[in-house]
This record gives sequence, structure tokens and C-alpha cells, in this order.
Amino acid sequence: MALYKLILAYDGTDFSGFQRQGKTRTVQVVVENVLKELGWQQPALFFAGRTDAGVHASGQVVSISLDWQHSSADLLNALNARLPGDVSVIEVSPAEAEFHPRYDASSRKYHYRLYHSPMRHPLLDRYAWRIWPELDQTRLERAARIIIGRHDFSAFGRAMKKGSSTIRQVFASSWVKTLEGWQYEVEANAFLYHMVRRLVYVQVQAARNSIDLDEIQAALQEGRTLKPGLAPAHGLSLVDVRYAGLRHENCEDEKN
Repeated sequence: MALYKLILAYDGTDFSGFQRQGKTRTVQVVVENVLKELGWQQPALFFAGRTDAGVHASGQVVSISLDWQHSSADLLNALNARLPGDVSVIEVSPAEAEFHPRYDASSRKYHYRLYHSPMRHPLLDRYAWRIWPELDQTRLERAARIIIGRHDFSAFGRAMKKGSSTIRQVFASSWVKTLEGWQYEVEANAFLYHMVRRLVYVQVQAARNSIDLDEIQAALQEGRTLKPGLAPAHGLSLVDVRYAGLRHENCEDEKN
């Protein structure tokens, strides 16, 4: 029996999120059903972070224990030959016996895509939030910089467990110009429930002058409430989970 680390990519459109939820179609259920065809016998796989319905991923990490007599490349091919078109295994590698994809993660990185258009675009709508008129670049970039650092993000999400800390360390927060609009890139030690979508929504409102930048600063420093709202799920993707060999305290609260 060996432990394997798998990196998954999936289009979240037709999934009810990542985690198993009764009889609904989730990424976890689909992947576990395929693993059972290969002799996998664990009660559940371990994963780096929950993603909500409609949220995508190119860097979700899971671990499995499997009695597999062939190479990692053979396992990758066997899984992808059985998985549906909206989920695939990007990489398979042996893992150390104590590896846990959630508790050993040192940071997670998400991208959120916006596109500018006065009319909806069917080829973009699946993976990006349509925004019109175009956003103010200066205000958008200033809002992103405010978010960097260690703050109480209670105005931007909630802990999954009642009474858990809402303090998070954001290592990077920036907007990158794309051909269609903008991509928000954010990396933190962990995220609160709905935190990334909330951050995007608030920054968009700031770029529209509906929220003052000082209000964002006050929300982070003093816990003041902000205009309610979330960016749509379909613009969000989990792109990377990084490991530095150390466990951290807040990883169980992640869900976006």
C-alpha cells in the first residue's frame, strides 16, 4: 500500500462543489467512484480545499492510499481513461507517509476572471464574470494592495467552525490585465468561507465608486461591515496549493 499525491483540474459548472454531499454530483464522488474501479478501499480521499458549486480548479490536491503495482504514469493514465470530460488528473506522484493535502498546505492561490463587454459572451461566461462599464484601473489596483498582510477578514467571510479565528495572512493580492478584462490573483495561508468571492465583489464595487477605499481599510483594521454581496462562483479557480513542510492552524476553514 502506497500513498499518492494527485493534482486535479475540473470545470465546476456541472458539479455541486468538490466535497461529497449526499447524492449530488460532486468532484469527490466522481473521483472516488473511479478509484474504486482500480481497487481503492479507503472510506474517503483527503483534499486540500473545498470548492463551492460552480468553482473551477487547475491545482486541487488530493491524496489516496492504493495498492498499485504499476508506475505513477500508469495510474494517471488509468484514472483519466475512466474520468468524465469535466475532471482530469494532471499529475500523480508518490507522497511521504505523513502527507496530508489540507493540513500540510502552507498557502493556496486563487484566480478570479472578469471580462468587459456591454453584452454577454457565451464563450467567456462559463469562466468569467461580465462587467460593464469598464472598471477604474487605479482604484482596482489600490484596493488590491490594501488586502495584503495579516488582517481580521471577518467582513469578507466566515470561519467554517463557530468560534474559529477569522485572521488570515494574505501574501499576494493583485489584478492582472487580460485581453478580455482582468484577472485577480490572490494567495494566502488559508481562506474563510466565500472569502475570495467577497474580496472580488468589494473591489469591483470600490472600482465603481460604490465603496470607498477607506471603508475597506476600516473593515480590515476595525472589523466594520461592508456592503453585502458576492462575486459569482463561475469566475473563480483554485490554481495552486503550496507546501513548505509545516502544518498551519486555519486550513480547515477554507471554502470558496
